[in-house]
Amino acid sequence: MPSPSLTQPITFEPIFMERVWGGHRLQEFYGKDLPSGRPIGESWEIVDRPEAQSVVRDGPLRGKSLHELWTHHRPDIFGDVPDGRRFPLLIKLLDAREKLSVQVHPPNELAAELGGEAKTEFWYIADADPGAELFVGMRRGSTRQHFEQALRRGDVAEHVHRIAVQPGDGMFLPSGRVHAIGAGNLIVEIQQNSDTTYRVFDWNRLGTDGKPRDLHIEESLRCIDFADYEPALTKPRSEILVRHDHFQVEKWKLGSKRPATTQGKVAIVFCLSGEIQCAGVTIKPGEFVLLPSSLGDSSLRASSDESELLRITIP
Repeated sequence: MPSPSLTQPITFEPIFMERVWGGHRLQEFYGKDLPSGRPIGESWEIVDRPEAQSVVRDGPLRGKSLHELWTHHRPDIFGDVPDGRRFPLLIKLLDAREKLSVQVHPPNELAAELGGEAKTEFWYIADADPGAELFVGMRRGSTRQHFEQALRRGDVAEHVHRIAVQPGDGMFLPSGRVHAIGAGNLIVEIQQNSDTTYRVFDWNRLGTDGKPRDLHIEESLRCIDFADYEPALTKPRSEILVRHDHFQVEKWKLGSKRPATTQGKVAIVFCLSGEIQCAGVTIKPGEFVLLPSSLGDSSLRASSDESELLRITIP
């Protein structure tokens, strides 16, 4: 199928997900048009899943799903991205008004056996309340036995490592790392295209239906890396926040006098602050765009003295 002329970045409609721990910060902070009165915890911004599809919002591809683009326009839009049945990343915004469950994603060697998909991910802290924290990895000195005993008592917090965060921090989460997002965090999540999560502890709370949410204790205990002690926040290397087999995330600061370019490689751009212009499209804070590999002019220009963005690419 021939591709239409690609002269602009591709924008998608977000998909809002109600979560018991969510709130309305995506509207307050980024102006997202959330459904009223519902706790929205996730905005799926770039997704190619059987159960959820990003749909193009504007331009000659309007109304097409990400999977259609991946299937029918791959060379022009995605270039030399490795082959696969679906676009390999899933990108979300998370609003944790309350803390999330303690959970884990299965590693490659166990995912298929357990009927799930492996998931490695990266969190960028876009905003955080004073005192906000993450729960990641095991607290030093804790063991699987300690963890299981705490589960039976109805509390595992003392065995999971806690780390204070502020806007601009990042955390890498390989599959197998036990984790939870603390209350008061607004997060950009970049991950493998997977939706397999095993909840091991949910703080003894009820779901939106008034019942306890399902737990996956047996699966979780098999997947958790109990030797993963007290991981640290990521340390940027120049502009690179994290580089992994599945994705690379960079943070760019743009001055108004010198544009940057991503030409020749498909990239996803997220505007953190200011406004960014690219091929006639204005990217505002909280917005994602996909820059096709064949886009003629992929220059990114700041509309103010300093604008910041995340640039996400696939190695």
